[in-house]
Amino acid sequence: MTARMGNPAVVVPGAMDALQAAHKAVVGTGISERTLELVSIRASQINGCGVCLDMHHKIAKHLGETDDRIHVLAGWRDTSYFSDAERAALAIAESVTRLADRTDAVPDAVYDEAAKHYDEAQLGALILHVGLINVWNRINIATHQLAGGAWA
Repeated sequence: MTARMGNPAVVVPGAMDALQAAHKAVVGTGISERTLELVSIRASQINGCGVCLDMHHKIAKHLGETDDRIHVLAGWRDTSYFSDAERAALAIAESVTRLADRTDAVPDAVYDEAAKHYDEAQLGALILHVGLINVWNRINIATHQLAGGAWA
């Protein structure tokens, strides 16, 4: 498989700057970058984005994430490796990524549990981050970007 085109975030003037600025705002809330990487990996698993799985696995490892936690991420509910706050973030990630899977896409219980662990700015950042990783997944999948390949 070859890419259909250069990465739209690169070929559309100003797009990469906007996406990077949004990411910087998310990180600026103080939410754990390791948590954000776990969220990125989980959403990318759901969406099947090889580029993001490759990239965010490497970033997570650089931030000190363990192989054990990365390897069982898809089964996070069935392991003791994750904190309650991380579990809440992963539940938000799954709900926001899978909006069409149920009529109550983000149930109150999922939202309320996340709100117990994150202040309003952090919860907003978490939701924004899930949206951003879904944007990246969709860009990469739609244009056949390749894991390990050049972006443009």
